[in-house]
Amino acid sequence: MDKQKDLHLTDSSLVWNTDLVEAMELENLLINASVTMHSAEQRKESRGAHSREDFKERDDKAWMKHTVAWWDERAARPKIAYRPVKMQPLDAHKEMPHVPPKARVY
Repeated sequence: MDKQKDLHLTDSSLVWNTDLVEAMELENLLINASVTMHSAEQRKESRGAHSREDFKERDDKAWMKHTVAWWDERAARPKIAYRPVKMQPLDAHKEMPHVPPKARVY
């Protein structure tokens, strides 16, 4: 992210300036990429589209949780936390049955 400070634009127009829009979006893209990479590295399993060669199996006991990540401006790095998965439907009328999780097989 340090190299982002070296970014310079030659077009100073404020109308249809796609270079300006892309420069403004660059920080968001870099932050999202960093948060995604750090979150994926923390998850020591394979699940759905997240596949790791060093952890080939899914691990419900340790990883049945949602990853919550955000960018910490002070630390200039991602912060990662987790929250539990709600295993039962939120339907108060029980119109929807509980479907237990299971590994995808193809």
